Amino acid sequence: MNERGREAEARAAAYLQSQGLLILERNWRCRFGEIDLVARDSATIVFVEVRMRASRAFGGAAASIDRAKRRKLIAAANLFLSARRLDAPCRFDALLIEAEGGIEWVRDAFRVD
Repeated sequence: MNERGREAEARAAAYLQSQGLLILERNWRCRFGEIDLVARDSATIVFVEVRMRASRAFGGAAASIDRAKRRKLIAAANLFLSARRLDAPCRFDALLIEAEGGIEWVRDAFRVD
């Protein structure tokens, strides 16, 4: 990961903490890939994909997470929950970090089909 990516994820974590979420993991890796942030929002486990964008010209955070990426995130999330023996509601969020400084938080960016 490059410096911009680390900075974006640090900003995303700080933002989510300011909104009351507890960060459980950063850059959690497994054989299916990486989950940028894992957080707890009350009783819900939140798997967060962080995206840095120079502009909104090509859609928002949710639009940038294609079907293949969603499959990898779901597989990784299942492994995370299983490895920790967690039986809690969960959701997948996306955080769009704009170069100009704005943050867009997309709760329930996608659902498990």
